[in-house]
Amino acid sequence: MTSANNGPDEPAATATTGEPEELERLRAEVAALRGELETRTKRRRRGFAVRRTIAAILVALAGFGVVTSAIGFWAARTTLNTDRWVATVGPLPQQPQVTAAMSTYLTDEVFSALNVQQRLADALPPRAGFLAAPVTNAVHDYMRDTVRKFMQTNEFQQLWVSANRFAHAQIVAILENRSETVSVQGNTVTLNLLPIVNNLLVTIEAQLPTMFGKRLDLPTLTSGQIPPGLEQRIESALGVSLPSDFAQIKLYNRDRLPQLQQAVITFKRSVGLLILGTVLALGLALWISPNRRRTLLQFGLWLAIAVLVLSNVLRAVRDQLIAMVPEGLYRDATSVTVHEVFTTLRQWGDWILWTGIVLAVLCYLIGPGRLPVALRRAVARGARATARTTQRIATSPELRSFLTTYSARYVDVLRIGGVVVAAIVALLFSSWTALLVIAIVLAGYEVLVTLLARRGAEALPAETGHGGPGPGAEAADTDADKGAPSPPAGPVTPAGVGRA
Repeated sequence: MTSANNGPDEPAATATTGEPEELERLRAEVAALRGELETRTKRRRRGFAVRRTIAAILVALAGFGVVTSAIGFWAARTTLNTDRWVATVGPLPQQPQVTAAMSTYLTDEVFSALNVQQRLADALPPRAGFLAAPVTNAVHDYMRDTVRKFMQTNEFQQLWVSANRFAHAQIVAILENRSETVSVQGNTVTLNLLPIVNNLLVTIEAQLPTMFGKRLDLPTLTSGQIPPGLEQRIESALGVSLPSDFAQIKLYNRDRLPQLQQAVITFKRSVGLLILGTVLALGLALWISPNRRRTLLQFGLWLAIAVLVLSNVLRAVRDQLIAMVPEGLYRDATSVTVHEVFTTLRQWGDWILWTGIVLAVLCYLIGPGRLPVALRRAVARGARATARTTQRIATSPELRSFLTTYSARYVDVLRIGGVVVAAIVALLFSSWTALLVIAIVLAGYEVLVTLLARRGAEALPAETGHGGPGPGAEAADTDADKGAPSPPAGPVTPAGVGRA
């Protein structure tokens, strides 16, 4: 009886017992899947964090690499290219500090070689020997002023440019152990200024014919090359024996020449590798980065930071180098020279700085932040409003009629005014890029004025014909009125209206 009663209930009990097991199994699977999903999410987040960190490091290296590459490229382009070097140092004699230092140096060299004070002491009577020092100082000042005037002439400028061109070519050539103006004598490498001293003596002789007591008979040089036997001719003309380092500037010791040659080779290779490494670092950073907009924003910021940091470093190095020069004329001349030489590098630094700032600002403005989104919406609304207003104004027949008529009547004034305004603006900017932009804008303005004037010229006769009567029409109407009968005073009605 008992087994018969429990038989039908056994399947139901089995089903009830299996449901909790199935539910637990499903819960375990869901938990495992959630754990696997969390693990993948964590791995993905760690991967994004690693990629973001590597991209940030690479983009920082790329930012400093761009600025460092610019410095290296500028140095190679300026110091190892003769044309660029001449273009850089050519205007230096126009600076008062440089003129003062060079005139003092050249005058001291000539006075030292001539021993002017001793010659004056020997020429004066014994009782007038005390006048040798003040007379020497007066002659020294007069000669220095003569040298300054000579440095302002076109002759000196041509000689200065030619001497620098020839000397720089030889300085570069000495790295290959071949040179003439820059010669290796003993243990030092020197820059010879004999051509300038030669022309200076010729100028002094013309100003003070009795200064040397005889005719020097020296040639007037027009290039930086040293003719054979020039030093012996100067010695013979002055009647003195010149020191071995007369009018020569020591550049470096001969025993350091191999190191210098290797340094130049290493420098060229380093600049090339630095430029290549910078490009690779930036490209790899953009490839790895999970957010390229953010990476470009960081790149712009690092450009600006690198310019500021390296500018301060270069400024500190420059100040230390200038401080090594004795205080006075030579330090002032060195400071002005360094400032002029580094002008192009400062311009490059400004371009890189503003490029980085503009890039960072643009990348920020296109981002998803609240402020960029609000700014973009405001700009879009303003642009749409401006476009609608401009369209209404442009399609206004009154405005078009006014512009065309005004342009036709005053076309010459508008053309001349455009040229005058362009000339005034051109005076404010000296770069070729600005002049090109001004020329393009001026050409477009002149074309627009011409087109408006043509339309206005076509509209003026039509306005005259459709407008009020001219003087001839008024005269004809007057003559017709004289012979025509006056109209009836009463109202005029059609025929038959009264009878009706």
